[in-house]
Amino acid sequence: MKNLIIRKLIVDENNELFDAQGMKYVEFKSDFSKIREYSAKILERCPKQFLEGNLLEQQLSEIIKNGIKHGNKCDISKKLKVWYDLRHRVRFIMEDEGEGFLRLDEWNDFYKKRQTALYNQDFDLFLKMASYRGPESDETDGGNSLVAVLEFWNGGMIYNDAKNKIGVVRWFPHGSG
Repeated sequence: MKNLIIRKLIVDENNELFDAQGMKYVEFKSDFSKIREYSAKILERCPKQFLEGNLLEQQLSEIIKNGIKHGNKCDISKKLKVWYDLRHRVRFIMEDEGEGFLRLDEWNDFYKKRQTALYNQDFDLFLKMASYRGPESDETDGGNSLVAVLEFWNGGMIYNDAKNKIGVVRWFPHGSG
């Protein structure tokens, strides 16, 4: 498997993606019904070339949804904190008040097996692993948001040690912002 490079979710409390200096800040109540509204508020002044149709809004909404639903358990008294920078790239830091993504290592193992099956053209196994479902997943969970995260956020996605805070970045070709 020399040519197979498999990305994974990383824990690095001291990663530069957590440096919020110069970023804008907003916090939201964990109101599941307002996820799209929250995304729209953050992106209202985003340069059009970063929006990529509605792909950025979809990815941002997924991250907000995960923080509200899985982190804060839709507890309206809990806050979702968001730092963002939309100048020369798209960068977000989000922190919920939950117990963190306790199954991160399990998810990384799942993703490695899934991508290895694809690389080996074992399509039966790949299809069986179409989406990750943890014990707390329900019928509204697509199970693939983290797969999309690793593809979309080309500058990475990092968790803090508690796994309740993430940093993500998407870089664009020079001259796009």
